[in-house]
Amino acid sequence: MKSSEEFARSGRSKRVYTIGFLQDQSKLSSKQKQLQRSDRIANLPLEYHGPLSAYERELLKTPIEDLVQDVHKGVIKPIHILRSYGKVAIKAHAKTNCLTEVMIRPGAEKWVEDVNLNGPLAGIPVSLKDSVAVGGFDVSVGYSRNTGRPYAEDGSMVRILKDAGAIPYVKTNLPITLLSFESANDVWGRTTNPHNTDYSPGGSTGGESALLAYGGGRIGIGSDVAGSVRVPAHFAGIYSLRCSVGRWPKVGMNTSMPGQEGIPSVFSPMARALPDLVYFTKSMIGMKPWEYDHSVHPIPWRSDVYDSTKDQKTLRIGVMQSDGVVSPSPACLRALETATAALTNAGHTITPVSPPSPSRALILASSLLNADGCRTFLSYFRTGEWIDPGASQMSFYISLPRPIRYLHYLYTRYIRRDPLWADLLREFRERSAYEQWQLVAKREAYKAEWHSWWRDEARIDVLLCPPNATPAVPHGGMRDAVAACGYTFLFNLLDYTAGVVPVTHVDRELDALPEGFDVRGMNGAARGAYKHYDAGKMHGLPVGVQVVGRRLEEEKVLAVMERVVDVLEGEGKGYPLLEIE
Repeated sequence: MKSSEEFARSGRSKRVYTIGFLQDQSKLSSKQKQLQRSDRIANLPLEYHGPLSAYERELLKTPIEDLVQDVHKGVIKPIHILRSYGKVAIKAHAKTNCLTEVMIRPGAEKWVEDVNLNGPLAGIPVSLKDSVAVGGFDVSVGYSRNTGRPYAEDGSMVRILKDAGAIPYVKTNLPITLLSFESANDVWGRTTNPHNTDYSPGGSTGGESALLAYGGGRIGIGSDVAGSVRVPAHFAGIYSLRCSVGRWPKVGMNTSMPGQEGIPSVFSPMARALPDLVYFTKSMIGMKPWEYDHSVHPIPWRSDVYDSTKDQKTLRIGVMQSDGVVSPSPACLRALETATAALTNAGHTITPVSPPSPSRALILASSLLNADGCRTFLSYFRTGEWIDPGASQMSFYISLPRPIRYLHYLYTRYIRRDPLWADLLREFRERSAYEQWQLVAKREAYKAEWHSWWRDEARIDVLLCPPNATPAVPHGGMRDAVAACGYTFLFNLLDYTAGVVPVTHVDRELDALPEGFDVRGMNGAARGAYKHYDAGKMHGLPVGVQVVGRRLEEEKVLAVMERVVDVLEGEGKGYPLLEIE
């Protein structure tokens, strides 16, 4: 019979063996997916690997509405469009590591012949965030345990796209947990910003923003629960629209937090150019997505709203310069001032506004999003699997014993004298069902407060504000900047429609912090954000503005985004896209 010491040694050996096996399992699954991706790229026909021809470059410059019309007329074949964008997508991936599943298969010519050549998106390649379900492919969401499990059929989003004549051709990277403005995981690796590879392209839809900014696509689909299509657009210099819940399909996806409805996630469009974003949104809504997906409201595209907003002589625009948590950095403030000055010069009415406390919204939204104590997104990790540093910070703090968290709250509030950060940390804890219901009641009361403020006090058409306090963060920067998401998270809480327009680029001289600038007097969220702000290192990174409407005002927001672009271009300040290499 074994002694108790022998039993203990035996138990320890088994535990070590089990942990090692699970760690190896995660690494093996990740390696297999990366090898599969490499093989798919290497085995693409030669047409996807050569240099761009003059004809292909012309196709890449053509707006999708014009391409669709040429496909309808038989002037252009969809395979030529696919080859052009597929070729640049491969180049974009080589630079930024933006792709996950490559869905272009050998024999693509026959596959493309089956698309609906009469649809509103006939022959247009569409890239998809990795979380979108495509039949025959994994939906890993960056977790190794989700690999090797291809979905049997397309989700509703992909069925709509295919019925419209579109060609889903690649899926793109995201952060494990989906709760970061970076995009990295063990399965697919880290995605970088095409403007500066030392920086993030954003998250959680960072693979999309990198691909579109580089020129490897014109339109794509992402999701947004705290800014995940808007911050990537800001970081990488593209256009995006955060639709309100129920305007865009969402069934047939995978996520890190199924059942989380305190702050509902929404799938939404992204584009390299604004006319494409407008046409894509109009086309998808025109496909009657409510007939494919029970979660979509049966609201057709409202041309009257779009046209009247485009024709309105004088827009009344409210400007929210700060969210009251993290003041905008010099680069983001300059972008906002550039846009407001151009709008003012064009005769529009610009009004500084002070809406109901955005800092209160940040505390409430953070509590709702992680009311489960971060249990759900943590449940999908395998032993030893890498976790995003921002999500790691959240899960570590929320798991601390209550007495320790309370002592830290007292220290932060009364010794560090940082009441905002203290309140945010105090409310960031696991909730019971009873407490969750109370949070939802507070959310609805806050939404009613904003509704009354906008209608009775502000009386504005749209609101203009920064998409984030800073431009792109460097890799690993979300460990410090995890709480600096208030400019976008606010409108997820309210379920307001919001879009991002790129305006300018960071300038090392114009956007430098003033001499003697000191973060020590800032709250904890602001200190984390400004820790990585360096105009010299960030020189050339994109900077955008956010256009916000009320709930279900997609047509109005898109129209105002076009008005913003028009006035900037009218002053010779149009945003230059990255040239396709």
